[in-house]
Amino acid sequence: MHRPLAALLALAALPAALGAQRPAPPSPQPAVTPALYQGLTWRHIGPEGNRFSAAVGIPGDPHTYYVGAASGGIYKTTDGGVHWSEIFDDMPVQSIGALAIAPSDPNIVWAGTGEAHIRSHISIGQGIYKSTDAGKSWQLMGLEKTGRIARVVVHPTNPDVVLACALGTAYGPQQERGVYRTTDGGSTWTRVLFTTPDAGCSDLAMSPANPRTLYAGMWQIEIHTWGRRSGGPGSGLFKSADGGVTWTKLVGNGLPTKITGKHALAIARSNPSRVYALIETGDGLPFEGEATESGQLWRTDDDGATWQLMTRDRNAMGRAHYYSRTAVATDNDNELYFLTASDARSIDGGRTLTTLTGGEA
Repeated sequence: MHRPLAALLALAALPAALGAQRPAPPSPQPAVTPALYQGLTWRHIGPEGNRFSAAVGIPGDPHTYYVGAASGGIYKTTDGGVHWSEIFDDMPVQSIGALAIAPSDPNIVWAGTGEAHIRSHISIGQGIYKSTDAGKSWQLMGLEKTGRIARVVVHPTNPDVVLACALGTAYGPQQERGVYRTTDGGSTWTRVLFTTPDAGCSDLAMSPANPRTLYAGMWQIEIHTWGRRSGGPGSGLFKSADGGVTWTKLVGNGLPTKITGKHALAIARSNPSRVYALIETGDGLPFEGEATESGQLWRTDDDGATWQLMTRDRNAMGRAHYYSRTAVATDNDNELYFLTASDARSIDGGRTLTTLTGGEA
């Protein structure tokens, strides 16, 4: 038999031979239903020590995250939390208030220093830092006197446009607080929102549908070891329609009209016209002889034109100075999570809250 013909016959017989050894087809996958997840519980994944004041991940990459500690620097994982690396230990400041990743370039990471969850004995920061190599090295980019940076947002397509929400030291009046903006990657900054020397920025949010639309919360706060004074004319909710260059204070139209304190924000990614605002009120109790509002959570469904009070439940904003953070599910504008002394969730747009305990939390 000619060798080429023998080779062809051998190749022809190969599929049949392999078929005899072919593994069994995989078992069908179970249907993805809520019942499938009922057996899952939360577990601690580290890293050990400290409390974490900021966390950020990369959309589309479920394994890479950065977390910032209140006084322990920044940690990074690339395997979904199995292992963590300290990536900020060489820097002269270790209190982290905010983290942000440039949506157009995940190698660009921003770290605003100084914990903004106010207590009488927390560390202040030393400006804002930037990494262009995914956290391997860091460079100080200014704002050293701002004390505490509560939030950093980056333009979705232009990584050089960044806004920083600076609370200030909060130990007394100062000028270096409010919202700062850069258009050159942090080489220079412009203060674009400022109310009074007694108030700083407590939160900042950029619309996922239009980066020209931003909301900012301003908070009049002074804290000392013996107590704090929260609330005043410097507090308020502000909106920008030009990318943060100019700002307008939102008043009336359903928002509190009496004295307020801290403001926190969240925009629904699945419905960017819907914005939630946690607002510190006096719960109806007098504040320095003046009447106060009662309420915790407000909502707009028309880009801030009108607002309505959703709940007075204190699980939304318990210990407002230290907590006050809410997040909206990316695919459901009615599903919210509130991070306070106890975790809580709402599935009806903030009207009612359920406290999460044990395996739920």
